[in-house]
Amino acid sequence: MTHSASDGASGFTYPRYTPGEPVALFIPCYVDQFYPQVGEATARVLAKVNVPTVFPDKQTCCGQPAFNSGYWEEARKVVRHFCKAFADQKWIVSPSGSCSAMCRVFFGHVDPDPEIVGIGRRVFELTEFLVNVLGVTDLGASFPYKVALHNGCHTRRELGVVDPPLELLRHVRGLDYREIPNVDECCGFGGTFSVKMPGTSLAMGKSKVENIVKSGADVVVSPDTSCLMHIGGMLRRDPQTRHIRTLHIAEVLAGMAS
Repeated sequence: MTHSASDGASGFTYPRYTPGEPVALFIPCYVDQFYPQVGEATARVLAKVNVPTVFPDKQTCCGQPAFNSGYWEEARKVVRHFCKAFADQKWIVSPSGSCSAMCRVFFGHVDPDPEIVGIGRRVFELTEFLVNVLGVTDLGASFPYKVALHNGCHTRRELGVVDPPLELLRHVRGLDYREIPNVDECCGFGGTFSVKMPGTSLAMGKSKVENIVKSGADVVVSPDTSCLMHIGGMLRRDPQTRHIRTLHIAEVLAGMAS
C-alpha cells in the first residue's frame, strides 16, 4: 500500500507510505479526558488497514488553546514538548482536524525552528491519512442510519480536508447520507471562543442545529470531537432534538457504533 498525492485544496503534497511503517497516535487532550473511545476507534481503524501503531506516552497538548488565546510564549513551551515527544516518529495521525491543523499549519507561527515546523508537517488528520496517503476509502463498515457530516473549520479551511470524510462515509454499507444546509458554516465552538463569547457561540450553534434538523439526520458525525461536544450539548438540551446522536467518524468506521 504505497500512495502519495497533492491535495488541490491546500496545496500540500502527501508523502508516500511504505507498508509496515509504524504510525504514532496523537490523541488530543479532550479526547483523552472525555472521549477515550475515539482514541480506541482510531487505533482499530488503523489496525483494519494493517497499519501498526505506537503511542508516545510523553505526549500532551499541541498548544492550541494557549495559541488561540494569544499566549504564544506559553504555547511555544507546549509545542516544543510536543515535538520532543514525537521527534522520532515519521508518521503522526490524530482523530482531530483542529489539532492536526495546529501542528501542521501553525507550529511555524509559534516557533519557526525548521525542526519544529518539520515535525508539525508530519501530523495528519485520520481521514486524510486514510484517503490521501493510504488511498483507502472502504473500511468495510456498516451503519444503517441517516447520517449528516459536520466538517470543522480547521479541517475544512486550514487543512483543506473536505472530500476524505465524505468518501469514507459513501462506502459505509446502509448509510443514508444527509447533507446539512449551509454545511460549510461554523458550529460556533471555536475552542476558547465559546468561553470568551458564549452568546455568539450559542447563536451560531443554534443555526447549525436548525440545519441539522432540516437535513433529517439521526446521527451527526465529524472528524472533530470538539465540534461534536458543542453540537451534542445543544442537541441534548432540547427535547425535540435529543434523539439526534453525535459520533466521531472513527467510531463509525471502526464498527464501534450501533
